[in-house]
Amino acid sequence: MSLWAKAQQLPQECLQQLRNFYGNRFPIEVRHYLASYIEEHFWIDQNHAPEDPQYQQYVATLINALISEIETRASTNDNENMWLIKIKLTEAAKGFRQENPMDLFNVIRQCLAFEMNLVQTSNGEFSGIMVPNLGAETQRKLNNLRSRISETAEDLRKMSQEGEAFAIQYHECTKYNAHIRSLQNQANDPKSMQMVQDCERRKELIETALNNKVATLMQMKLSLSENLKSIIQELGLVQTHVLDEELIRWKREQQLAGNGAHFNTTTLDTIQEWCENLAELIWTARQQIKETEAIKQKFPLELPIQDILPQLQVEVTQLLSTLVTSTFIIEKQPPQVMKTNTRFTATVRLLVGGKLGVHMSPPQVKVTIISEQQANMRIKKDSNNKLSDSSGEILNNTGTMEYQQTTRQLSVSFRNMQLKKIKRAEKKGTESVMDEKFCLLFQSQFSVGGGELVFQVWTLGLPVVVIVHGNQEPHAWATVTWDNAFSEPGREPFKVPDKIPWPKVAEALSIKFQSATNRALTEDNLRFLAEKAFRGQYNENANPMLTWAQFCKEPLSERNFTFWEWFFAIMKLTREHLKGPWMDGAIMGFVRKNKAEEMLSTKCSGTFLLRFSDSELGGITIAWVSENGEVFSLQPFTSKDMTIRALPDRIADLNYLVCLYPDTPKQIPFEKYYTPYTDAQTTTTGYVRPLLVTHVPGWSGTTNYSNTTPQHYMSHMSPDPTRDTPSVASSFLQF
Repeated sequence: MSLWAKAQQLPQECLQQLRNFYGNRFPIEVRHYLASYIEEHFWIDQNHAPEDPQYQQYVATLINALISEIETRASTNDNENMWLIKIKLTEAAKGFRQENPMDLFNVIRQCLAFEMNLVQTSNGEFSGIMVPNLGAETQRKLNNLRSRISETAEDLRKMSQEGEAFAIQYHECTKYNAHIRSLQNQANDPKSMQMVQDCERRKELIETALNNKVATLMQMKLSLSENLKSIIQELGLVQTHVLDEELIRWKREQQLAGNGAHFNTTTLDTIQEWCENLAELIWTARQQIKETEAIKQKFPLELPIQDILPQLQVEVTQLLSTLVTSTFIIEKQPPQVMKTNTRFTATVRLLVGGKLGVHMSPPQVKVTIISEQQANMRIKKDSNNKLSDSSGEILNNTGTMEYQQTTRQLSVSFRNMQLKKIKRAEKKGTESVMDEKFCLLFQSQFSVGGGELVFQVWTLGLPVVVIVHGNQEPHAWATVTWDNAFSEPGREPFKVPDKIPWPKVAEALSIKFQSATNRALTEDNLRFLAEKAFRGQYNENANPMLTWAQFCKEPLSERNFTFWEWFFAIMKLTREHLKGPWMDGAIMGFVRKNKAEEMLSTKCSGTFLLRFSDSELGGITIAWVSENGEVFSLQPFTSKDMTIRALPDRIADLNYLVCLYPDTPKQIPFEKYYTPYTDAQTTTTGYVRPLLVTHVPGWSGTTNYSNTTPQHYMSHMSPDPTRDTPSVASSFLQF
């Protein structure tokens, strides 16, 4: 579905916002009647600088083509009921011809971006079309600010020259005053009197010129101050967008990547470029304010209004401080499930370090681990915080930031950190150590401008759960997965909702499963998971909320494990042993036993399917139809079983498994995963190597690996009706 089609389905209040935004900027009638044309031609990647002549020519050609298309639509619309639209389109085309192509191009893209944001906000994530590179607008604003800063630099130079001319004329005026006083002290002869009059006339001319200079200087100072004020306000807006939207979005995507979501790491380089531009512009503006203040001190001018320079100096310094402290970021997060006495890594980066010359005196970074309470107090800057900023001991926790000339990156990578000790808080109720969240605190200090400004910077990593044993890992990952998926920007560390709408939980589970197995979950898979998570009480139309307790605290019905433990074990089994068949769609997996039996009961004998076990953690079972139409299920195979013999080989072992549900000969999906058979059964030590083959007691026949032909898989075998319990694989010799 196109973006415009989705936009037309927005709620009434959103549609009104859309109409208001388009307004006179871009007629909404043009958007409507040329919707597909506009979306096809204006969702382009804008990686060129706006001042690039070739790019400007490209945009001009694009706009001319749009105008021609509008005129064509207007001329071919002969429906008499549409004459108002025809007039509107004609007027739009005429107006567009009078506009700057680049300006019109940017307006259209801004309108599309606003439309996109409304759709995303109203309907959730939108992925039907290619999203434009909206960063071009940010770069355009930065380029515009750079031009304005250059203009104020020129104004400052002119003001300085005017000040110097004023000083010279003022000096001339004082010389005339001294000369006049000298002449007045002499004899009052006509010649002296004439000289005094001549000097006074010249002095008056100079004083008039001085007054004009003063007026000019006052006007220049007022104009320069107002321009600097406007520039600082615009810098603040751009910085807010970069830090509070783009950088926060990057951090959120980084957190979602902890659950396996796609993460574009190159975005940070673009954000760094913006931040470096901001740092340079803010620093230049700050210096211009100081120079303007210095000129004012040289030539005291009584302004008719309040001097805004001191306030501008405060504001621009605050902008710089915010920029520096906000761009001290964690480029590579530490592991979120952290085991004691295990090496781990992390990387921190200062996005503006190279531009501000911080690398000239490389700062040191220290890493500590702190509790949720300590993180909360640090965020709130609680002056009564009596807790030490540490909840454990980390080895190799200090490093010096290094500057890479080629990438212009100032960063430090901690490659050998190790958590030796951890101090835990007192547990309440059903809390366990796997529910407790910590985080790493990165701290540093550096100066810029030759020590003029000193910055204390720190940043917190994503929440981590500390474990001491592998059996704590599943629940620890439940805590991390829930936090990554459902935490909100600007939250109090590390608060997260206790209940979440099922569609959001389903999305998180699918992302997690796809990351582990390279294939997302289907709607049927997610419906199965919903029924399991809600213990059979799932109503798809009720938009139910899944609680944290249902997710990973309360055992499933008639089971001694939780929903998350079951899901995590299945995901681990699939990732480690079943990834190929799962990606190929050969494993149905998420289907209940009675449903599998119902599906197979109508199929011919030898038809089978693979489903994940409901009763055993990390188990997969084979259900198949016998010759008499009865459906059997093998005891589930676990990761331990797969280590001994892979599932495709086990399927090959069992001749009575003929077709994968619904009717695919089993060699088609599984043959490529069979372990190659070799005649070399004697090892270098002289021993004969045994071959383990899956065998079900009561079901006769084994696989002859010396003759594994397709016909081999089509043989049927009859079960012993008194024996339906499979055994583990037995071992025998093959020569």
